[in-house]
Amino acid sequence: MQRTTRLAKEELIEFGGVVSEALPDNRYRVTLENGVEIWAYASGKMQKHRIRILAGDRVTLEMSPYDLTKGRINFRHKS
Repeated sequence: MQRTTRLAKEELIEFGGVVSEALPDNRYRVTLENGVEIWAYASGKMQKHRIRILAGDRVTLEMSPYDLTKGRINFRHKS
């Protein structure tokens, strides 16, 4: 029996930022700490637990090294 080898997942880059605008369909425009604006969406666990993200919230997000224009919000900091 032959085993298939899986490729390792790429390392995600973690950034902090501030939500500048809440968009339709659970997407957000986030300004990163370095001033770059990107599109982001809430992670599945945040959607499952109905964690609300509003404009002005500080968030931590993950980005793939292959596409630095989109990210996934995985934590909303308490304000």
